[in-house]
Amino acid sequence: MLAEYGTKSLAEVLQPAMEMAAGYPIDAQTANSIERGKSWIRQWPYSKAVFLTHPGQPREAPDAGEIFVQRDLLATLQKMVDAEAAALRAGKSRKAAIMAAYDRFYKGDIAREFVRGAREQGGLITMEDLASWRVIEEAPLHVNYKGIDVYKLREWTQGPMLLQALNILENFDLKAMGYNSPQYIHTLYQAMNLSFADRDFYYGDPYGALKPPIAGLLSKAYARQRAAAIDPQRNSPDVQPGDPYPFQNGRNPWKRFLDVRHSLTDTTLQRQPGHFVPKHDAVAYQQTDSAYHDRLWRGTTSVEAADAEGWVVSITPSGGWLPACIAGRTGVGMSQRAQSFVLDSVMNPFNVIAPGKRPRVTLTPSMALKNAKPFLSFAVQGGDTQDQNLLQFFLNVVEFGMTVQQSTEAANINSNQLWLSLGGTAVKDRAPKAGSILLANTTPDSTRRALAAMGYTLSYAARTSGPINAIFFDTLHKSLWGGSSNHGEDYGIGW
Repeated sequence: MLAEYGTKSLAEVLQPAMEMAAGYPIDAQTANSIERGKSWIRQWPYSKAVFLTHPGQPREAPDAGEIFVQRDLLATLQKMVDAEAAALRAGKSRKAAIMAAYDRFYKGDIAREFVRGAREQGGLITMEDLASWRVIEEAPLHVNYKGIDVYKLREWTQGPMLLQALNILENFDLKAMGYNSPQYIHTLYQAMNLSFADRDFYYGDPYGALKPPIAGLLSKAYARQRAAAIDPQRNSPDVQPGDPYPFQNGRNPWKRFLDVRHSLTDTTLQRQPGHFVPKHDAVAYQQTDSAYHDRLWRGTTSVEAADAEGWVVSITPSGGWLPACIAGRTGVGMSQRAQSFVLDSVMNPFNVIAPGKRPRVTLTPSMALKNAKPFLSFAVQGGDTQDQNLLQFFLNVVEFGMTVQQSTEAANINSNQLWLSLGGTAVKDRAPKAGSILLANTTPDSTRRALAAMGYTLSYAARTSGPINAIFFDTLHKSLWGGSSNHGEDYGIGW
């Protein structure tokens, strides 16, 4: 991005990161996360040396406010800056100099230490793997929702799920239902379930041997068919993938797998009546499986940026979380995204692990244009809940007239009727929880009763969304509106 579209040097852009690698007062959230995960971190020698600054002590992680230093990471960043500087001295262009730093990372001494450290710890990455990796610059997918073009990354992410849900919801009068009314929540939940069912079976790397049927999945006619399947009175406990192939003039080669999938879905919650819990029952607010929701809410980072010249960026970079295995003396944590692959084509024929293939990821930045001009840039942290939160954020703005700040703070719902993308050690750990819905603990009793009567099992929390960050482009006044929720360490900066 910097080489192709930026104006600054790599040295300028990396300077703040280098200053922090040299030492910064670590925040409590990160420090406490390290302490909670220290049993994992101890397994990896290079990670242990970086993160456990008080080995053998009752608290081995840094204290909040302690100066946290990452010397190896600083050295790696310095090597990249040095490669750029050497190229510039040799008369290379700005872009060529940045690519010299890129080559040192993927082909030079940084790559050699990365591979050595990874393989020492049981990894499989080779020098050839790093040297042959290429950035893929691709056109995003998009649909039009009531005159607004919404853009997401391709189907190697979960992003198109939001586009599918918008196509389905376009067939309902959401505004007339009212924000977070029982009928709105029910319709939203059902649309998300249908979209997640397709995500879980059809999404995968479009550059692999098999090509996901994305044209059919994003067809408005297919969405009308899926919308017609929604029961307006009851939750459907066993939502399965649809058949998008006829909507792109094809025949589904995977029909034999769809019947088998029925046996994998847990519908036990739907064999019982819905459970209503009054607001005064404080215990009910904790009706969540902490391990399950940790997998559901696994964090990300998000950055939305825009400038006076009209450039807009929406990114959700993420990886290297616990067990946080650092590759040798590079200071670079390796990604755990391979856990999102499946091993059985019955689960998803497009996302079976294979050499040179990308796993389907949860990362899902978003952008919307209106009249061919930027309208919204928005993203969120939170694993499988990301597009659930972003869908509701978008509808809050477009259907219910909220400001961008109100929309980031608004109470959401979370569906658990989906296959989890991360965590767990067995298929059952990721299986859908049919009818399970998380509501804000401010939800009125009348809404709770109505949803329970529809077959939902209710749980509650003060926080029902990851940290949403967004920018609204006010074309009337030619100004930018920033929005950041109060759900994490998120904030906005203007200058």
